[in-house]
Amino acid sequence: MKVSGSLEKAKIYIERHSQESDVSHNKQIGPCITISRQAGAGSGIIAEKLIDLLKPNSKLSKEEWAIFDKNLIEKVIEDHKLPKQLAKFMGESEEPFLLQVMNEVFGIHPPLIKLQRKTTETILRIANKGNCIIIGRGANFITSYLKNCFHVRLVAPTDLRIKNVQEFYGNTKQDAIDFVNSEDKKRNKFIDEHYHKDASNPIFYDLTINTGLLSIDETASIISSAVMAKFSKFFF
Repeated sequence: MKVSGSLEKAKIYIERHSQESDVSHNKQIGPCITISRQAGAGSGIIAEKLIDLLKPNSKLSKEEWAIFDKNLIEKVIEDHKLPKQLAKFMGESEEPFLLQVMNEVFGIHPPLIKLQRKTTETILRIANKGNCIIIGRGANFITSYLKNCFHVRLVAPTDLRIKNVQEFYGNTKQDAIDFVNSEDKKRNKFIDEHYHKDASNPIFYDLTINTGLLSIDETASIISSAVMAKFSKFFF
């Protein structure tokens, strides 16, 4: 995945939209794609390829596309003027009981429920700008009522996801197994606790794809075709 490239695109996207009001009545709002994923299913590289397919066919070709994944946390901190050290507490994980108690008793940092509320506000702000891909953080549930959103779920066999994690991070097989199991558990618990939903239920998505049966290019092609069909007024 072109990490530096996606971060740079996100910065450009934010800069170009920073002067706009949250809801502009004078411009069309392009599509927003949310991606829910199992760990190691290939969401990052698929999102990059998706932009490469959508942007050349967009009638809003001058509008930048951006991916918001880990850099979404930076955007939340910037939007709400939060201390940068809070970033480590704002992933897709549950709040440890001891940390919760320390929050309440000592006021060390805002309770994570408040941070999640701020994350929700930022996700809605980004989605309402359009031409973006938001990975994780329950974005499909947050934006479920927005008409410009397209929701994708990426899954794959566990063995393949372990292999992908090994190759991407250079982990041992056991480390990759532990990572996949831990991430899946944390993400599922995050969705259950914050949205009381089952992230694996296909009813919450426009499209669910098994990346173990399709290549990265095939997956990106299918998603882009579906997005262009659903939001045809934005594409040639």
